[in-house]
Amino acid sequence: MGLGGCILLIAVGAILTFATDWEMDGLNVTVTGLIMMAVGLIGVAVFTSIARRRRAVVPPVAQTTVVDPDQQPRGY
Repeated sequence: MGLGGCILLIAVGAILTFATDWEMDGLNVTVTGLIMMAVGLIGVAVFTSIARRRRAVVPPVAQTTVVDPDQQPRGY
């Protein structure tokens, strides 16, 4: 589920919770909306943490030069 799907869950859940007054037998619409909003918020949190990990910039490692003491030029 992408970021758009998570935002859609939050929006539909908010509409079901705050903007409707439906009553159905066997289904509490208010609780269903709250659950949808909670799942959407968890999805946004997971998506942003994964996206932050992907964008982490690692500085390049400087190359190390190993000099053999036997092959160093001799001074005068």
